[in-house]
Amino acid sequence: MDIYILKLLVIGLLLLFVTLGSGWISRLPLSYALIYLLVGIFLSPYGLNLIQLRPEAEFLERVAEFVVLISLFSCGLKMNRPLKAWAWNSTIRLIGLLMPMTIFAVAAIAHFLLGFDWGAAILLGAILAPTDPVLASEVQISHPDDKDELRFGLTSEGGLNDALAFPFVYFGLYWLKDDHWQNWFTQWVAVDVIWAIAAGFFMGIIVARAVVWLDKQTQRFISVDNLMEDFVALSLILLTYSLTEVVNGYGFLAVFVAGVVAQKTYHDPEKKFSQLEFTETLEKLLEVGTILLLGSLLRIEPILRFLPQGLLVAGALIFLIRPLGAWIITIGEHHSPLRRLLFGWFGIRGVGSLYYLAYALGSGLKGEIGEQIAWITFITVMVSVILHGVTSTPLMNRYEHHLERRRKSAIASSSEAV
Repeated sequence: MDIYILKLLVIGLLLLFVTLGSGWISRLPLSYALIYLLVGIFLSPYGLNLIQLRPEAEFLERVAEFVVLISLFSCGLKMNRPLKAWAWNSTIRLIGLLMPMTIFAVAAIAHFLLGFDWGAAILLGAILAPTDPVLASEVQISHPDDKDELRFGLTSEGGLNDALAFPFVYFGLYWLKDDHWQNWFTQWVAVDVIWAIAAGFFMGIIVARAVVWLDKQTQRFISVDNLMEDFVALSLILLTYSLTEVVNGYGFLAVFVAGVVAQKTYHDPEKKFSQLEFTETLEKLLEVGTILLLGSLLRIEPILRFLPQGLLVAGALIFLIRPLGAWIITIGEHHSPLRRLLFGWFGIRGVGSLYYLAYALGSGLKGEIGEQIAWITFITVMVSVILHGVTSTPLMNRYEHHLERRRKSAIASSSEAV
């Protein structure tokens, strides 16, 4: 039988299994990403050998890029708070404090324990900094009316740090090419920090408002086919990203902002729900392909070769850096101990890190150091998919029970007061 037909058969069976078994899977300590990863390994040369693809860095970059774009817009659509600093306090702490702490802690481990030069060390820290907006759907806001602080913080963090880690990626790449930082530091601050971030914010606002206005004006005169209307969301994503990149802004940031603006500009709740449903469906389909590809890329020899380094970085990041950093940045906040612990645990690494890795490989990262960084990243993502996939369901169930007990306690206290 043609191997292509066999691939279609296996993928069809996988989609049928995860769809019909979704109610059963959701009750197990098992994530969809973990299932896709295991199936990808099963389809690799270590299993059925149906996926023999060894993609170039550019192909992996483009696939991961598109998946992240869809997910970032979806995150933006879920943002249900006013654009006030107090409402985004958890996000500001997670992005402004925890992300830089994570980058430099990973860089310190890579430099002092693994012998990396500072440029490569910071680049590794930046690649592993983003928490994943694709694989973390189980711990994110599930609908626009969800006001929970943990879910909001994790969702907004995943939406923003996939863009705001970019300056540090550039910093590491510049340092690798020229260790005399005085030659490029001013340009990095002016262009890659100030301009690119500002352009990302403003382009996200401008393009989203323009597309929403055009959509509303058009539908005043002629109705749009209901089957085609959701493609407005896809066109908004692509227009925002491409136009922002043209002016050297951060397209990822612009797409997240565009999702926030679209959510607040469309007054029809059905329209917002429809766009969110469409992007989430597209995101889940793309997640299948991306994690299958990751599973098929894994090879025993390089994994064993870099396993001590990978486990050192992954273990420090997952069990020490993220939990300790999250506990520190939530000091003074009105969070329960359980919520603070979960902020620390759910720093899921995934497709965002794969994108940054592929981008770095296509931008001059090569040789032994490139191979080291690549396999440390693969190992970290694999460990994160396994650990967070196994723990997300029971931990979030416990968190929901915790919230329910607090609600009942608050109601009881209120009744006694009356």
